[in-house]
Amino acid sequence: MYDARQTRVAACSCRSVELVLAGEPRRVYACSCLECQRCTGSAFSYRAIYPDAAILSQKGEARSWRRSGSSGKWLEQHFCPTCGSVVFMRAEALKDALSVSAGCLEDEQLPAPQVLHWPERKHRWLCLEGIPDASSA
Repeated sequence: MYDARQTRVAACSCRSVELVLAGEPRRVYACSCLECQRCTGSAFSYRAIYPDAAILSQKGEARSWRRSGSSGKWLEQHFCPTCGSVVFMRAEALKDALSVSAGCLEDEQLPAPQVLHWPERKHRWLCLEGIPDASSA
């Protein structure tokens, strides 16, 4: 299903946790909910959704913590226990897939976000030109 020649590596800052992913992401998005702002320490998160089947290998042991989202469903952040980088997340609503932190992919060719979730929470200065709000996508 996936072309193993087209791969991306997602790694934490210290390179202790690493995922090798095949193929293109199913979707790339940004989210400006308050939890994503806290998680990233920035104004929004930028992530790529890959099916579980795209994972070719995983190096290192990530830790995780789970919280309830605004929908009441759980979200689970997976991070490096050494440097703290959130490499990926899983969500109850995201079946058989994971959401990889775009910055961990170190790929300037990764597509721009296709949608912005929680646009009403974005910082007033944030301009993601051409990216529709999730409610209009």
